[in-house]
Amino acid sequence: MHKLVEILIAIIMIGIVIVVHEFGHFLLAKVNGVVVKEFSVGMGPRLLSKKIKGTIYSLKLLPFGGSCQMLGEIEGEDEGAEGSFGSKSVWKRISIIIAGPLFNFLLAFVLSLVILNIIGYDRCFVYDVSEEVAEATGLQEDDVIVKYQGHNIRVGRELSMYEMLDGISSKDITITYVRDGKKYTKTYSPLKDARYYIGIRYQLNGDLAGNGPMTLTEVVKNGAAAKAGLQKDDVIVGINGTAVANVDEFVAYTEEYPFSNEEITIEYERNGSRYTTKLVPKFDEVYSLGFNYNVNYREKIGFFKSLKYGRVEVEYWIKSVIKSLGYMLRGKASADDLGGPVRVVSEMTNVMDTSYKSDGLLYAFLNLLNWTILLSANLGVMNLLPIPALDGGRLLIYIIEVIRGKKMKPEHEGMINFIGFVLLMILMVFILFNDIRNVF
Repeated sequence: MHKLVEILIAIIMIGIVIVVHEFGHFLLAKVNGVVVKEFSVGMGPRLLSKKIKGTIYSLKLLPFGGSCQMLGEIEGEDEGAEGSFGSKSVWKRISIIIAGPLFNFLLAFVLSLVILNIIGYDRCFVYDVSEEVAEATGLQEDDVIVKYQGHNIRVGRELSMYEMLDGISSKDITITYVRDGKKYTKTYSPLKDARYYIGIRYQLNGDLAGNGPMTLTEVVKNGAAAKAGLQKDDVIVGINGTAVANVDEFVAYTEEYPFSNEEITIEYERNGSRYTTKLVPKFDEVYSLGFNYNVNYREKIGFFKSLKYGRVEVEYWIKSVIKSLGYMLRGKASADDLGGPVRVVSEMTNVMDTSYKSDGLLYAFLNLLNWTILLSANLGVMNLLPIPALDGGRLLIYIIEVIRGKKMKPEHEGMINFIGFVLLMILMVFILFNDIRNVF
């Protein structure tokens, strides 16, 4: 697939996510009698426009985003004018603001249905159990994990998320699994493994086809791999001169030649270029679940069952975004992990290119949809954060209005949103710089 085509497709998909968000605001504004001055698809100069019942509908040059401009939103306009946003009741204003994020979750749900009806879902069945855990819990191959540390597990990726973002310590683990229709709940001690590590995490054959390359999902901070320059989303393609096409080949090599305190050579790909680095593994003690489970093999399901798992998919991505934010706030992620539009486009094009080469057009399309689901859920969650200038910041102001029983002065609300906007612009400049540095 041509790189320019991939970039254009990625930009258009990001634009669709933003336009759907703005369409949520637009639809509820119309329902609540607010005058929408302009609804645009794209940004920049207008290419086409038509005024219908007081609203200008525009198609703009850049296929990146969109906007919904309501009467009374711009400073200097009369908020009390008939049909203005500010003239409506607080509950109508809340419904208009919250509609944007809700439409992002709706888009994620619809796209999830497409994937689920084509390739199914990742049932969390066990396929390998250590002797110690099998003896302590009775867990066997083909058992299905349905609960982990009090969390419901509906798909394998949920357990993977908790394992990666919450981590595994020396504390006891409680799981519930199903076998032949019966549930068993067991508590056991995690396995302690003391050996040499290079400090990477990866998802088993981490794409929707289940046979993709070995892409790193995390590079442990201050680990050997991080110090050698490896980064999240790098693809390992060789170790000590031996080619590695996927996770299975990497694991097979490390089982035959376990890491020690001797230097090793890693060959990896990043943004289409190939690099080589050397590192010395570190000796460490880590804890593990003691069993492996499915995160990629998909089981076909019918349409009505896909409705249930479509909801599960949206919940999974919302939880993933929220827990990732918590992971960052706990200081477990660095500034390099922050990404913006440039990095998102780069990641999406890499996924499309890799999927197209290894699995064909269908899986390139499905992985693109998967990325769009993540972006849509991400935009929905981030916009609900109680930060001034974001939807969540405005919602907080309106909730305070409900509690106080009176509106905040327009100039005070405007100042809060202005300060928030300035801070967001500073953050965006930092993220853009970070993107350019990481991508190029």
